[in-house]
Amino acid sequence: MKSIRSRLLLWLLIGLTIATAAGAWAVFMLARAEARDLFDYQMKLMVAAFPDEGFGATPPRQPEDTEPNDFVVVQIWDRDGTRVYLSRPAPSAPKRADVGFSTVRTRDGDWRVYTALVNNHVVQVSQPTNIREELAARIALRSMLPLIALLPIAIALIWVTIGRGLKPIDDVAAAMAKRSAGALDPLPERNLPAELKPLVASLNGLLARLGHSLGIQRAFIADAAHELRTPLTALHLQIQLAERATDDAERAAAIERLKGGTERATRLVEQLLALARSEPDAAERPFVAVDLAAVGREVVAEQAPIAEAKNLDLGFSGVAPIAVEGDPDALRMLLGNLIDNAIRYTQRGGTIDVAARVEDGRPELTVVDSGPGIPEAERERVFDRFHRGAQADATGSGLGLAIVREIATRHGASVSLGEGRGGRGLAVTVRFPRAPLSLS
Repeated sequence: MKSIRSRLLLWLLIGLTIATAAGAWAVFMLARAEARDLFDYQMKLMVAAFPDEGFGATPPRQPEDTEPNDFVVVQIWDRDGTRVYLSRPAPSAPKRADVGFSTVRTRDGDWRVYTALVNNHVVQVSQPTNIREELAARIALRSMLPLIALLPIAIALIWVTIGRGLKPIDDVAAAMAKRSAGALDPLPERNLPAELKPLVASLNGLLARLGHSLGIQRAFIADAAHELRTPLTALHLQIQLAERATDDAERAAAIERLKGGTERATRLVEQLLALARSEPDAAERPFVAVDLAAVGREVVAEQAPIAEAKNLDLGFSGVAPIAVEGDPDALRMLLGNLIDNAIRYTQRGGTIDVAARVEDGRPELTVVDSGPGIPEAERERVFDRFHRGAQADATGSGLGLAIVREIATRHGASVSLGEGRGGRGLAVTVRFPRAPLSLS
């Protein structure tokens, strides 16, 4: 049973039924005991009601017009043991018993007997116990009736109370069901039960995160659409120029420009996909221990042929393992974008130094080049998507450093830009949080 309402109702009804049954049984037992005491008290009153003067002779025997056990028998004996009074014939009534209350067993059943001395006479009042128990049970059952009658009322009250108690949950569910896909404003938290506030607060947090993610996606789509429009338009124009070429030389030049435009569009699409994968809100794989030095050696080895083709001196320093917690593929993408930017903007014959080290207890990745660098006034803006500085390469997409910052943010790292050696070029430093990890 998965319904909270049904589960609450079931257990409350079980508890109420058990409690009512226990209470009814206790009332029954107490009422029956009180009835027994009352009957005993009546027997004492009957004995006390006899006069102090002498008693007359035993009345004549009356015909039995009543069941033998359906009455109270009164017997009186004088000092000589002669019975001087018998209230009515009762063959099974007990004979003289001990003074006080006692229960006497006969062939026709048990009798409750009270015997007392009154004016040198023995007065005895007897009553069948089955009659007493039947009367006591009737009185006890009548005492239970109000408690049993209240049970349906209590069940109805429980049903209404549970319904009213769970109504706020139904209201929240109805409010969510009425919303459109784009309605991400928070649910009202006023006048909510204390038990429901954490759930609504969590829902509002989820709506806020979803709104943030959707906002990032909308901005990404808008930026991507804007940036893709230009290279696609250029490709279209270059195709038209190739079609209009009048000789082979002009056609070859147009095709060469078309190839260059295709490469730029391809790189832009690749960078857009990389940026989408690096978003902080994108699905993430669990972080593992990663060796920054190993990542640096792998990425530098991959980029070495490109740097060599441009006559650039690309080197790496970092021998000892440096452990950080992160996504190894994302970290390779981060370093790959930094080295790719350095190769693009460094003139032929320049140098690019990549290092993995630990400074002040914090792991670092640094990429220092001898290119034109970035003016200090633009160093913060270059992290914006599609922003290209004044000295940017025309083939660039303006996404490299945006991707670097997104990946760094996911790993709790910071990215800072500075000047290269001797005040020339650009130095990029990615500092990771203190996280002493073991690579074993």
